[in-house]
Amino acid sequence: MFGDINGISVGTSHGFDALIVETPSATATVSLFGGQVLSLVPAGGDEVLWVSPLVLEPPTPIRGGTPVCWPYFSREGQTGEVPSHGYARTARWTVTGARTFDDGDIEVELTPERLDHLPMRLRMTVRVGAALEQGLHTTNPGTESLTLTEALHNYFRVSDATSVRVEGLTGLTYLDEFDDGNAHEQTGDWRLPVDLPRSDRLYPGAGGHYRLLDPGLSRAIEIVTRDARTAVVWNPGEAVAADMADVGPHWREFVCVETANAGPDVVEVAGGTTHSMWQSISVTALS
Repeated sequence: MFGDINGISVGTSHGFDALIVETPSATATVSLFGGQVLSLVPAGGDEVLWVSPLVLEPPTPIRGGTPVCWPYFSREGQTGEVPSHGYARTARWTVTGARTFDDGDIEVELTPERLDHLPMRLRMTVRVGAALEQGLHTTNPGTESLTLTEALHNYFRVSDATSVRVEGLTGLTYLDEFDDGNAHEQTGDWRLPVDLPRSDRLYPGAGGHYRLLDPGLSRAIEIVTRDARTAVVWNPGEAVAADMADVGPHWREFVCVETANAGPDVVEVAGGTTHSMWQSISVTALS
């Protein structure tokens, strides 16, 4: 499968079978259960992503890394007994391609197995280099238009969720899931509220460029998106996390800044076309 490509191997990460991609700029691992990136370590740097130390056994989805939410976000527009955040995050994924670039970057392509009962097809590309570039590519092989919501649900490792902030959301309207989905205006950078530190905010029509500033780790994580109209910022807070078997007391260790098309930002995929949603994640030092 990998031919003469150096830097790709199969191993384990957090107990899951995983693809390990090593380049001069960074090392990343992608779980073959759920197809989610579980680790991103820039050369000479520290881990960017958080995975729960209380992670549960399959078929429970992995709590952490970058879960793939597809073909719907949350239970958006779905009825009956359907899995939250769709089918892709608990599917087994197969590596379908790999290539190298002149700058030393490596890109791998993966597809989920046993989702042929769905009317759309999914493949994912992950390019590992100075930035991690990730694309979700949804093809509608039919003739009628179909609708889609989706997310790359990034769990970023932080020094303390109560002391970080997110730039790029000021002035936007957000829908607050902790307030029955009511709309509010974001004033200043995002921070966890002091009085009740929790967040489940969906920002429709967001700008696609955000920075998670973490003074405790002296770094900024930059997220740049393309064809992703929604941003989601999530941390369950202490009370909700206490009832989550795979979070519990670890809620301060991460903040989710998600790349998405969700809520009112529904994507229409015309018959015979492919829609792609992209994100790029990079890390810089804070002075």
